[in-house]
Amino acid sequence: MEKPPVSIALEKLNIPHTVFHHEKPVHSFEQAAKDRGQRPGQVIRSILFRVGEDDYLMALAAGPAQISWKILRKYLGQSRLTMATEEEVLAVTGYQIGTVGPFGLLRQVRVLVEAGVMIEEEISIGSGMRDRAIILKSADLIRALGDAEVVQLIGE
Repeated sequence: MEKPPVSIALEKLNIPHTVFHHEKPVHSFEQAAKDRGQRPGQVIRSILFRVGEDDYLMALAAGPAQISWKILRKYLGQSRLTMATEEEVLAVTGYQIGTVGPFGLLRQVRVLVEAGVMIEEEISIGSGMRDRAIILKSADLIRALGDAEVVQLIGE
């Protein structure tokens, strides 16, 4: 079985994790969580935003929770930002939408971790591959990210 790029990156950082293989295609958070024996809030989305000309930011959010654009703009001190296009996501991360994780990216980007991610002890993130996910502890995610900022981005 081919090793996912996010797993390879985590191994280099000595971060304990497991690779979960989905037997069938995943079409929802609920299905992903059920397959992994988790709740939807344990499934972490990696969302890429364009904050300026060739400048990107990744926000990690738990399950179906929606990041508040107002709070994010205020936190960044910016009046404008957009979600990255499918092409930008691939060019910056090297991953297709739906497989993105915050490790092993083609380019270094600033990472914000929405505070809700830390509620769960065990979480899962994208692996860089369509049929696989990475399961790890939220504390290990933060340790691996190093300089990631944990911020409240849900509400309003």
